[in-house]
Amino acid sequence: MSMIYDEYGRPFIILKEQASKARVKGLEAVKSNILAGRSISNILRTSLGPKGMDKILVSPDGDVTITNDGATIMDRMDVQHQVARLLVELSASQDDEVGDGTTGVVVLAGALLEQAEKLLDRGIHPVRIAEGFEKAAEIAISHLEKISDSVPVLNNKNTTSINIEPLINTAMTALSSKIIHVDKRKMASIAVDAVVGVADLERLDVNFDMIRMEGKPGGSLEDTKLVNGIVIDKEMSHAQMDKIVEDAKMCILTCPFEPPKPKTKHKLDISTVEGYEELYRREQDYFLDMIEKVKQCGANLVICQWGFDDEANHLLMQNNLPAVRWVGGVEIEHIAIATGGRIVPRFSELEKRKLGRAGTVREVSLGNTSRERMIVIEDCANSNAVTILVRGGNIMVVDEVKRSLHDAMCVVRNLIQNDRIVYGGGASEISCSLAVGSYADTMVGVDQYAIRAFADALDDIPLALAENSGLDPMKELAAAKSRQMKDDSPFVGLGLLEKKSNEDGTYAVDMKILGVFETLVAKREQISLATQVVKMILKIDDVITVGHHV
Repeated sequence: MSMIYDEYGRPFIILKEQASKARVKGLEAVKSNILAGRSISNILRTSLGPKGMDKILVSPDGDVTITNDGATIMDRMDVQHQVARLLVELSASQDDEVGDGTTGVVVLAGALLEQAEKLLDRGIHPVRIAEGFEKAAEIAISHLEKISDSVPVLNNKNTTSINIEPLINTAMTALSSKIIHVDKRKMASIAVDAVVGVADLERLDVNFDMIRMEGKPGGSLEDTKLVNGIVIDKEMSHAQMDKIVEDAKMCILTCPFEPPKPKTKHKLDISTVEGYEELYRREQDYFLDMIEKVKQCGANLVICQWGFDDEANHLLMQNNLPAVRWVGGVEIEHIAIATGGRIVPRFSELEKRKLGRAGTVREVSLGNTSRERMIVIEDCANSNAVTILVRGGNIMVVDEVKRSLHDAMCVVRNLIQNDRIVYGGGASEISCSLAVGSYADTMVGVDQYAIRAFADALDDIPLALAENSGLDPMKELAAAKSRQMKDDSPFVGLGLLEKKSNEDGTYAVDMKILGVFETLVAKREQISLATQVVKMILKIDDVITVGHHV
């Protein structure tokens, strides 16, 4: 305790113990936040890499989801702690920006938090740790740029010529940790063909709205295929309608194919045969007028968001107008965009210029029941829309395949936009760790401890990869680091899918030879986003509930 005086000469006492207690309280709050973040990271750690484990997610309604996709796991977890939610948002940001690496970014953030906790125990201030991490991240990202390679995706940017093989290899790396890794070559080809089919190579842009994924339980993964067109899970509204429509000119309706109904405050009493016949005739006139308007505008196919009653369905069939009913709003919009048609809300607004056009529309059967029939719209007039028809043993497998293919397509998109790659299997993290560690050795002062801790955190990615594969983590990491330093090669990583080990029993191998690589964009975002979130957590020393009375 010490006594000092203010400008008026009045004495007051500073209690150093209270200030010390406040600092301890703030430090405990930081450690509590770190513990919450690490608990989330530890959940995802076992799902990292090609041998990562899956998680079963059970919703409040009892719906079961089986996945190892980091973004899906984080999104469906009921996270209560305020700081832990930051890691949930971190995974969502990685998914939105890049589409892949959602597990790795959370694991890296958890490793950084673990290292930060050790530094706090040594008495280093959280702000100094955050500043050291920021500097180390800049060094790591700069080193990534140096060790990255350029792959010739576009043979000539003035043409539509594209080199498929690097895209397939990158997609295969992304799919190595997914449920479909057993058939990853075919699945990678499907993802690449889908993205290339809708890519604007002049602007280096990919419109994912033009890629639909339609799932159908039944069959096997090998039955998954790419359709150059739109597939909707519907069938022709009448069994006797034509199943194939060539040179389709479709009217896309969001109005019901039925007569207007009386309002609720009115009622209609029919007490005579003549009255009933008059009502029947009026209904027939309504139906025939609707069908006549459809035929006058030149349509030979009706796509309707609402249903038809039996009378309308029968009249459509008699007038040789194939129709599809109960088409969802999203599908309606997709069909309109792809075929160049306009969505028509009233029959009176039907015009020839509002029709959508496609080469062929046909009903295909995937099995023996009506539930196995689908409508395929091919050769759309306005765009190169494609649909991936996913098959699997049950709905959980189908959903997981959809998520996996989405990740692969995002990776392919990234490589088209930026053709720089880094090598997988932990090779890039190990190389960055060595570079950051070398920089720390040249420094003096407190910051060197934080920078060296960042290098140790980068090592956590290959450690987790080896651990999830049932290998000795420290031995594998030491072997890979040793070979990188000995051969001066940043491409040596853990060949976890190799059947045969090296003479020393380790699986360290050159990833460049194996063709295992990831996009530079994804790896750079991982390091950048993880560092930003950890800096934010380290600077939080208290949680204040708004409206809480102190």
